[in-house]
Amino acid sequence: MAENTTNPYAGNPLAGRDCLRLLDLSPEEARLVLDTAAKQKAEWKDGIYVRPYDGKAVAVILEKPSMRTRNSFDVGITRLGAHSIIMSDDHSAFSRGETVKDTTLVLERFVDAIVIRTFAQSKVEEIAKWASIPVVNALTDDYHPCQVLADLLTIEEHLGKLSDLTMAYVGDGNNMANTYLEGGALTGMNVRVATPEGYEPDAKNLEECQKGAATTGSELTVMRDPIEAVTGADIIVTDTWTSMGEEEEHDRRLRDFQGFQVNSELMSHAKDSAIFMHCLPAHRGEEVTDEVMDGSRSVIYDEAENRLHAQKALLSLLMA
Repeated sequence: MAENTTNPYAGNPLAGRDCLRLLDLSPEEARLVLDTAAKQKAEWKDGIYVRPYDGKAVAVILEKPSMRTRNSFDVGITRLGAHSIIMSDDHSAFSRGETVKDTTLVLERFVDAIVIRTFAQSKVEEIAKWASIPVVNALTDDYHPCQVLADLLTIEEHLGKLSDLTMAYVGDGNNMANTYLEGGALTGMNVRVATPEGYEPDAKNLEECQKGAATTGSELTVMRDPIEAVTGADIIVTDTWTSMGEEEEHDRRLRDFQGFQVNSELMSHAKDSAIFMHCLPAHRGEEVTDEVMDGSRSVIYDEAENRLHAQKALLSLLMA
């Protein structure tokens, strides 16, 4: 076992930056995060522990329930040698009604980065406006950049590349759909989003992604037919039809998403080598069946583990 406390990330192009959405990164910077994550994951497995942030601290603010986000950030921060301060639910940083400006300007006196999981993207953007330290979006209603970085890492581990692959996202055009489109635009991966009418991903985000896709060569499309989306695809991915805060819409969404379940019949239209992904938690029997979740093509637990490695790599670079 070897331990190294020097900082190998000093001087990287992401040092001191924020990550509020994936399009905050260039294709080269996204590549840097993924390569760093793969290297750190391999080193940790081999007993090489690099802890460049001894004595530093990261605030992890959770205004939405979490299991993967809380634990993956907590462990990743600890592995970097830093201390994580978890603030959640009624005891979060913003629970007392203080302004975002005041809370942020106080908090940055104590910590070296802020990670926040919240509802409105505008809140993350306001925190970043006032903060002089890196701010990381750990999920908003609009984007989930850390999850998609983990997913891109998982795809590379299983399929060996990203460019020229085709991902089919089937379901709600939510924050995950928005961020997969961004991921495709950054990496050259084609992304097809199949969703019912009225549930499309954000139109402005799609337009911005299309501009990036013109550079990397990815094809980004939104369609209605899940079979058309999945046919010949390398990656099949879905998410819950009812996200946090939408529970009152559950019955209507079950009706609207009929025909969009990822099951064995739908998977049969993908390539034989295709993998299945889900960011979890899943509503088994709704957007996906047990047979697919537990099948040989499912990589959902590798995907969940890679939240740790992708986020650890991102913080390594931003905090340098």
